[in-house]
Amino acid sequence: MSNIEKRLEEEKKRLDNMTAPEELEARLRGALENRTTVKKPKRKTPLFGAAAVALLFMVIVGYHYNGFAYYGKKLFGFDEVITGTLKELNEEEMGQIIDKQKQLADGTMFTVDGIMTDANQLILYYTLTNPNGLSYDDHFRFYRMTGFLTNSIAVGGQSLLNEEENEIKGMMSFEHVSPFSKELTLQFSYQSLNGQTIEDTISFPYNPNQAMQTEIKQSIRKTVNVDQGKVTFHSITATPTMTVIDGKLQVDNFDRVNYALGGIDLVANDEVVQQLGGGSTSSIRGINFDIRFDALPQPLQSLELVMKQFVGYEKLDQTINLAKTGENPISLFDGKLLWITDVSTTTTGTEITIATEDDVMLDGVSIKARDKITELRTIVNQTELKLDDGTILKQRTLLFDTVGEPELLVIEGMHYMKRYNKTIVIPIK
Repeated sequence: MSNIEKRLEEEKKRLDNMTAPEELEARLRGALENRTTVKKPKRKTPLFGAAAVALLFMVIVGYHYNGFAYYGKKLFGFDEVITGTLKELNEEEMGQIIDKQKQLADGTMFTVDGIMTDANQLILYYTLTNPNGLSYDDHFRFYRMTGFLTNSIAVGGQSLLNEEENEIKGMMSFEHVSPFSKELTLQFSYQSLNGQTIEDTISFPYNPNQAMQTEIKQSIRKTVNVDQGKVTFHSITATPTMTVIDGKLQVDNFDRVNYALGGIDLVANDEVVQQLGGGSTSSIRGINFDIRFDALPQPLQSLELVMKQFVGYEKLDQTINLAKTGENPISLFDGKLLWITDVSTTTTGTEITIATEDDVMLDGVSIKARDKITELRTIVNQTELKLDDGTILKQRTLLFDTVGEPELLVIEGMHYMKRYNKTIVIPIK
């Protein structure tokens, strides 16, 4: 071994054994919470800035985070709460045992049994026990998980009450937590015996070295054009618990249908991966979104994103004679139908009750009577209507500010879930 190699080996050992002062985390946290943004000249690099970079490098190296080394134990008693991928991971002992308890004001014992963590999410496994009985109506709510550089909101979960009704086993998913957190604090609330809502916390140590490794993290950077805008897929992050696709969309009518992201499939090894959910946040630059899918199959041979359906728009300029509607549905476009179930005039205006498939929203609706056009004022009383063949329709009443007998219903256009069938191949690296 050369002198240079010896020096490198010695330096590596020194860095591996390096630890930061105990008060460093608190100092850094305080500095981050109270930071201000100052624009500095580009040509100058102050000495303290370089020192801060060096300090951050020491913290990162000294922390010795290793996302590829994970271990844990099986979490017992949750077989009926968790299924599928999470159940398989628990069988493989990927859970991290916490076993932290807290007595609540109403006598309930709250136990944080364990967690599973990776780059996509933190999954909390918990138990509530009370010899005097428990109920789903106790209004136990999870809010967020906090820690150093961590502020992860609760996403969703499920729970199960036992037959004796004195124990609840549950799991709750949170956004991913920082690999630099050594301690996590769960913020939650519950209802006391007198009906008062009590906010509380419970803290427990966290070892990020036990986080499960990321299997795929790569860019996609592909854009699909739709009727009223475009959808850009930025990246994919696949972990043992979940696969997340994130991106940005600039689509004018995105909110005109219920959950347009549901028409996007992730196909691995020629099989559709189960979609677990998704969400979006708006900003002046557009809408950021993420779609969550189940874990990818192994070994992975092919991977595709398929926009099977997404919100579209069709200009109709359709006029319907209200005197001749009858019981038969009216054809709109692309197989979409419209049922007119009632037309009535009251002292406050004209009401027309219609029904369509759930993904259809009419645009530019008005009524015409004796050459007078009255635009739609509002929509009320939306309910579900079930046909004899089992089809579920969305029924609602259109209100117009006119008391004259309506002759024609005018529809300018229609928002709906349109078939696009566009495919993006994701290379497997």
